[in-house]
Amino acid sequence: MRIGLTGGIGSGKSTVAGFLREAGAAIVDTDAISRALTLAGGAAMPAIGQQFGAEFIAADGALDRDRMRALAFSDSGAKRRLEAILHPLITAKALAEADAAPQALVVFDVPLLVESGRWRSRIARVLVIDCSTETQIARVLQRPGWTRERVDGALAAQTSRQARRAAADAVLLNDGIALAALRNEVLSLAARWGCETITTP
Repeated sequence: MRIGLTGGIGSGKSTVAGFLREAGAAIVDTDAISRALTLAGGAAMPAIGQQFGAEFIAADGALDRDRMRALAFSDSGAKRRLEAILHPLITAKALAEADAAPQALVVFDVPLLVESGRWRSRIARVLVIDCSTETQIARVLQRPGWTRERVDGALAAQTSRQARRAAADAVLLNDGIALAALRNEVLSLAARWGCETITTP
């Protein structure tokens, strides 16, 4: 069984991915793949340097993520050019990791799963982690270096809660719920979707 895990920024998607890993699922983290591709020596860096110039490469040879993020938020054409470089590489690596995984349940952790339109044919089901916009903002503002302007930009770059929920086979509401209760919901869902779960307390 292959499922897609997604949710807006600050929804708690990474927490849920951790519970799914605890339950025995293989997690294919597309954000982690993207970061690896844009480190010094990463497979995406030659094309990024050619497309955007040396000013977007940090002193250590990695992508200057802050500079690129600012450009992508302000210039949709630049965002599309970056995605044209990264998305095929991310997809190829993610599918290779999934093919190599021995687990019965493989979870693709994809922040922009709904927005991309490329993942639905590759997965059997979509799990959306949902919470209110107010909760998202409050959580993300607790992260180091995040300002309200940056949070608003990140929210604007993502699809609406309604669109994510409409694309879901299952929705877990992570708003005002205790961590232990959320964990139990995740483990129960993993059991129904074909994962050998650990025993819940």
